[in-house]
Amino acid sequence: MYYYQRIRDVREDADLNQQQVAELLNITRQQYQLYESGKREMPMHLFVVLAKHYNVSLDYLAGLCLCKKPLV
Repeated sequence: MYYYQRIRDVREDADLNQQQVAELLNITRQQYQLYESGKREMPMHLFVVLAKHYNVSLDYLAGLCLCKKPLV
């Protein structure tokens, strides 16, 4: 699984729209949409913000594991 599919899945699981996540990341909705569609690579510092917000590991967001491990 590609990371951009995973960040969409966790966003939808949290019942958030792209605008809400963009505001959390302090970027535009259009920029976030490019990350979520896989058209642009997301910087690591934004992954860290998402992992903290969703309380999941970076491995999960990156699509390297299937289980949602909470942050310790």
